[in-house]
Amino acid sequence: MSEPATSQSRTEDVKIRLRHKDWEVEITCSEAKLKSVVEDVLSGMDSSSYGLANTPAQKPELDSQLDELRSKIMSIEDLISRIGTSSLERRASQKIGMTCRTLLDLLLKDNFFSEERQLGQIHEEISRRGYNYDRTAVSHSLTDLVRERVLSRVGTIRNYKYVVRSNTSLD
Repeated sequence: MSEPATSQSRTEDVKIRLRHKDWEVEITCSEAKLKSVVEDVLSGMDSSSYGLANTPAQKPELDSQLDELRSKIMSIEDLISRIGTSSLERRASQKIGMTCRTLLDLLLKDNFFSEERQLGQIHEEISRRGYNYDRTAVSHSLTDLVRERVLSRVGTIRNYKYVVRSNTSLD
C-alpha cells in the first residue's frame, strides 16, 4: 500500500557529509534539492564561524571596538603603574599564606607571650588581628612551640597557660 511509495522516496534521497573549516555536517535531502541545500549550509557556516562576520562592512566597527579595548587596557596599566604598591595591596599580601604558626611567631615578636596567656586569649588575639583559625589549630601550633622549647606551658590539662621561655631569643 503505502510502503512502495516510501521506499521509492528513500531511493531518491541523497545523504552526504560535508567538511568546511571547523564544521562537519551530514545532509540528507532529495536529489533535486541537493544543490540549493548544500549552498545554504555552506553560506550559513561561513557567516556563523565563531560568531564573527566576514563582511568588509563590519571590519571598521570591529577595529574601533579593538582600539577602544586597547585604550582601556593602556589606561588601566597606567593607573596601576602610578599607584604602585598601595597599603591595601601590602595588607592583602601579608594575609596571603599566613599560617597559624606564622601568626604565633608574630605574637612572639610582639611580646604577646611576655605574660602567661590561656588558649582562649591567644585565639581571641588572632581573631582580633583578622584571622580565623580553629582553636584546635591554635592549640596544635602552641604544642609545637612548646616542643621546640620556644614557649613554656604552665598549669594542668585543659587549663594551660603559655609564656615565652626566659632563655629564648626572638631575633
